[in-house]
Amino acid sequence: MRARGSYARDMEWAEEFYSRTGGWWVEAESGVGDRDRGRVAGLHRVCGPEPKRVLELGCGYGNTAAAFAEAGHEVVGVELSSRAERALAHAERFGPERMRIVHGDFYTAAVEGPFDAVVYWNGFGIGSDADQRRLLRRIAAWLAPGGTALVDVFNPLVWAGWDGDLELLKADPERGYHHELRQSTAYDPVTATAVDTWWDTAEPDRRITQRIRCYSPADLRLLLEGTGLALEGLLVGDDPLDPAADHAGNAALLRERHEYLAVLGTDGA
Repeated sequence: MRARGSYARDMEWAEEFYSRTGGWWVEAESGVGDRDRGRVAGLHRVCGPEPKRVLELGCGYGNTAAAFAEAGHEVVGVELSSRAERALAHAERFGPERMRIVHGDFYTAAVEGPFDAVVYWNGFGIGSDADQRRLLRRIAAWLAPGGTALVDVFNPLVWAGWDGDLELLKADPERGYHHELRQSTAYDPVTATAVDTWWDTAEPDRRITQRIRCYSPADLRLLLEGTGLALEGLLVGDDPLDPAADHAGNAALLRERHEYLAVLGTDGA
């Protein structure tokens, strides 16, 4: 059983972590770029290019949501941190008929479905397994019949290999990176949790940490039981993988890709 108040603490660190890192990287990373358009292309590859109603969880600066709007989709983005301020600026370009931002916690925010697609990039795994199942049940309820969810999931094997790493990211003002940063990575092998700590070298005592639960595809299948969702496929980089096939020796999942994209459908879809 989780300790009382642990959910609130998870939301507190998440808001602080993504707000502060958002301030570090806003100039360099808040515009619509190749990664955002690549995510749109990925949805089109899985679901087809026809206009859809899309829900993006943890939409950050709103740049990927804006790329979906540019491609003709109707998008609702949900963001807890102060990155939502930049997302709202993106939304103003399209108007509420095309792009809308909800500034809040997507575990509790009032968002009206149904959606043809729900997407969650680079953030699934905050909190306990019970929290993930609660979110997955919300996603299943948001999806229209035959809808699809695309969820980035942290790969435990690669994060375990990064345990003990310490990186220096130098400032690059010409590209919009104005802070020299340190990143320290640890991995908890009992809870399968990535512990990712950052600090500005100018403020070494002011460190922030995100803790993200990692799931192998097999663990993800177990997590999905009873949520109304089923694992339909995997994308590792740009390569689609059949979850039922033999992947012994797969270098991408063993050593190279720190996350994979899970393609989820509603049970019986």
